[in-house]
Amino acid sequence: QLQLVESGGGLVQPGGSLRLSCAASGFTLEAYAISWFRQAPGKEREGVSSISRRGTNTNYADSVKGRFTISRDNAKNTVYLQMNNLKPEDTAVYYCAASPYGSIWYVPRFLSSEYTYWGQGTQVTVSS
Repeated sequence: QLQLVESGGGLVQPGGSLRLSCAASGFTLEAYAISWFRQAPGKEREGVSSISRRGTNTNYADSVKGRFTISRDNAKNTVYLQMNNLKPEDTAVYYCAASPYGSIWYVPRFLSSEYTYWGQGTQVTVSS
């Protein structure tokens, strides 16, 4: 079964850190660029960060630049999102998605049409 599985979410105080993981099952993650999205209650889903297939190129939403870092370990078939200095407005369900398009350097846009696999999401809550 082909799927992406997110983990690492939880409850953290403002200013704290979490590291999310996105693991692929049933396919080789190296063949895909990966993005993280999030959706807060009552809000539309938004793109957070993307990484190219080899990890050489990345992109971040302005709201998380300087605080979040995306990386990947293709040997472990996993992509990570390190989140530091978390704020209450970061509270959301975080999803990873896989895009098969473009070259190995391509960083996908935050458009749903570019992704073929989605994870089920992991909850991140930032609250004191």
